[in-house]
Amino acid sequence: MDKTQQAALKAAYRQQAPALGILTLQHLPSGRTLLAASRNAPGALNRHRFELKLGSHRNRVLLADWRRDGETAFQFDVIDTVEVTDDPAFDADAELASLLELHRSQMQEQGQLFY
Repeated sequence: MDKTQQAALKAAYRQQAPALGILTLQHLPSGRTLLAASRNAPGALNRHRFELKLGSHRNRVLLADWRRDGETAFQFDVIDTVEVTDDPAFDADAELASLLELHRSQMQEQGQLFY
């Protein structure tokens, strides 16, 4: 691959909008899950992982589990995404909120424990 192709691929990557979605951080030993919505789901997962590694995560119970069991005891996933449309009436935040509530209610019905 030559430099022109590499530059074109980098430019196309930069122009991509981040994935809107629902993410989970699950503590495998306890089964507890942090469920969240984000306009940049992969970025949010990276932020949570960074804050945990730094020891500054805002969820103290989650941080305590991280300190006790380490990174290998956690699973980080984007479990659902929102397809952005060109429709001017499309409300991404409302779509994320309803999707988050749907996942939360389904997980609660299954007995999921949350942080």
